[in-house]
Amino acid sequence: MHHRHEYAVSVEWTGNRGTGTSGYRDYGRDHIVRAEGKLHELAGSSDRVFHGDRERWNPEELLLAALSQCHLLSYLHVASSRGIVVVGYTDEATGTMEQTANGGGHFTEATLRPVVTIAAGDPAVALEAHHEASEKCFIAASVNFPVHHEPRIVLADDPANA
Repeated sequence: MHHRHEYAVSVEWTGNRGTGTSGYRDYGRDHIVRAEGKLHELAGSSDRVFHGDRERWNPEELLLAALSQCHLLSYLHVASSRGIVVVGYTDEATGTMEQTANGGGHFTEATLRPVVTIAAGDPAVALEAHHEASEKCFIAASVNFPVHHEPRIVLADDPANA
């Protein structure tokens, strides 16, 4: 069964400093990302190395965040269906992008490092559930670079974790 889901966002450039794009250093990279029905907008820019504002989200960080969020949500679904009771989940994701000679670039890999705290369930099954979660992640299935996983399972009642 195939279901189609449509998504829409709007992006508004807010970096016109009065002369538009009259020169490469004459304009800001700031922009706002919005979606209908969302309470908050995202303040975006380019990475600092590309003359952006380091305090705003850049597209590369948002791509990495999307991969991490998608795996989290897929994992919670898989865990629930397998009887694994997750009580905590954190991830320290990293990604590598390489610039090309023509000024473009592409991601070459991403690594997700989820630490999952479980209150019930078999830790080995909880660890293996990451494989199924990665297969269910829509975002990971949509990128053309490898997304690696280095998960760790922690038992909630383990005194070593206190």
